Amino acid sequence: MKNLVIVESPAKCKTIEKYLGSNYNVISSKGHIRDLATSGKFGLGVDVDNNFEPKYTIIKEKKKDIDALKKAVDKADMVYLATDPDREGETISWHIFDEIGIPEEKYKRVVFNEITKDVVLNSIKTPRKIDMDLVKSGETRRILDRIIGFRLSRLMQSKTAGKSAGRVQSVALKLIVDREREIRAFVPKEYWTIEADFDSFKAVLEKYQGKEIEIPDEVSANKILEALTKSFNIESVTEKDKNKSAREVFRTSTLQQVASSKLGFAASKTMKLAQKLYEGIDIGSETVGLITYMRTDSIRLSDEFVKQTFGYIKGKFGEEYIGYVKKGKARENVQDAHEGIRPTSINRTPSEMKEYLSTDEYKLYKLIYTRALASLMHDAKTKATTVILENNGYTFKATGSVLTFDGYLKVYSEYEDNEDVILPDFKNYKSKVIVADKIEKLQHFTKPAARFTESSLIKELENLGIGRPSTYATIIQTIKDRDYVVLKDKKFEPTEIGFETTDKLQEFFSNIVNVKYTAQMEQDLDDIAEAKKDNIKILRDFYDEFEPLVNKAFHEMEKKAPEATGEVCPECGGDLVYRKSKYGTFIACSNYPTCKYVKKNEKTVVEVCDCPKCGGKIIEKKTKKGKVFYGCNNFPKCKCAVWYKPTGETCPKCGELMVEKNKKIVCSNCDE
Repeated sequence: MKNLVIVESPAKCKTIEKYLGSNYNVISSKGHIRDLATSGKFGLGVDVDNNFEPKYTIIKEKKKDIDALKKAVDKADMVYLATDPDREGETISWHIFDEIGIPEEKYKRVVFNEITKDVVLNSIKTPRKIDMDLVKSGETRRILDRIIGFRLSRLMQSKTAGKSAGRVQSVALKLIVDREREIRAFVPKEYWTIEADFDSFKAVLEKYQGKEIEIPDEVSANKILEALTKSFNIESVTEKDKNKSAREVFRTSTLQQVASSKLGFAASKTMKLAQKLYEGIDIGSETVGLITYMRTDSIRLSDEFVKQTFGYIKGKFGEEYIGYVKKGKARENVQDAHEGIRPTSINRTPSEMKEYLSTDEYKLYKLIYTRALASLMHDAKTKATTVILENNGYTFKATGSVLTFDGYLKVYSEYEDNEDVILPDFKNYKSKVIVADKIEKLQHFTKPAARFTESSLIKELENLGIGRPSTYATIIQTIKDRDYVVLKDKKFEPTEIGFETTDKLQEFFSNIVNVKYTAQMEQDLDDIAEAKKDNIKILRDFYDEFEPLVNKAFHEMEKKAPEATGEVCPECGGDLVYRKSKYGTFIACSNYPTCKYVKKNEKTVVEVCDCPKCGGKIIEKKTKKGKVFYGCNNFPKCKCAVWYKPTGETCPKCGELMVEKNKKIVCSNCDE
């Protein structure tokens, strides 16, 4: 009996095949094999009048892969669909099953939450059928994204300088635009603080005669300074032991956030590196996945991993460092099908894996490994000290904190700010009076909310229940690629196109392109996955509200006038303006279609030397892919061309052009 296992990524094939043995053949679908067509009403590939029946078409580049899959399925006695363990992976399994026409009795669905021998073998022993509720949810998401994306993108392209719009993308952009407007409208408010500087610490003024104090201006600050002396009475000294617990193991969103803030990785880069660590790394003795599946909302850990890690902690650091399993806060829209992101074995330490990983792979693996290890270690302990000082009715406060037991910080300190602030031992002070070296006033101004970074935007999207963590990297990349935002000092600022696109969408679609509606849509998709809601009703309710708004916008949205170049059309005297096409920006007459004048793109010609074959000129040229070469301007009559820059001289041996290659002058033909 020959079994066939179909996975998404080719990188997994050899590893899984080695685990399963000679009775299994493992091949890859290389991701999606088909997608919605671009035919039918509005090119949606969806029959909106017939229960939103989707029409699928094979992805052009995947025809050979499908032929290979069909041949392999025909030869197999049993087919195991082992695409990724998430909603998208379930949908891909169904596409393969449906497109190839695998008989019901001939297939099983398995999932690998990690690519390790034990997990792969156990998964094969516990198969199931395709979860059609998950498929319906994934298909509904795809149809919604297609309808919104196609209809709004074409609207934006026809009416604005924007290139696209989307269900989650446009809400993410709105968050950035709203924050920018809040920043620009912000009026700073002046305030002052007063600090007393002692030999080894500082105390800050907080109250006057027991009430909170505000210092609005310098005049008020000066009055307070006049009332103070340098002698302070020690009113109270309190010490309190505090525990500081480690964060829970990573989820997709928290991994992206911390990798951004601590490693400087873009979300897209983090997910690519994590994918490689999950799929498998050659570590000499074997190829094995180093981390569990990286698209997860869960912080759950397997009992086996917890037991293994507790044993590791005891042996490495001592029993007092063993902690507890973090439960985390209850959150809505959590898909708890997988564990949190963790190493597949706590015994594969980053230092041991370093030689098998690239620099960035190592950094990310170390972060994931250390976070998972720290999450199961004991709380750190600190002694917090608070000192209250009194001076003529004014109360000053100083705080300090000293680490008394490092706990999880034994391994996680490099990723967390934890500096001791040591105060003097006031209990040993003979006097109840302490003298300040100086007392000073400090001017401040209130600041607006900070612009979003990648990390803070991901956190905000997750907190609002918008999108899925696995899509955040794509969303962020899209708004950057569309020129809706720019990154300045690693913070998002919307461009004029970003402002315009957001404003137009809010003018006509404010009841759909907003946080509440988008979050509710995510909940609806989760309910479909759990068979709580009907996907067709969700689609119908949405479309019946959405399509009339689109039609209204096409008729009523004012089209932005094209930008004038300042030149006059040589054919009709009208203004020349910048226009856009799928090939880029060009200059044409503003009176189109009456006048169809288009200005030719005048290329700068860089002459290098005379052509030795026809007397023409050798000029700088570019291939279709942008690579520079040097050829005759009389092409195609003369086909003299070289890759390296000619010197203008010819080879005395063969008569061909001499060129500058690797800082040497050589013949382009005989290399002498």
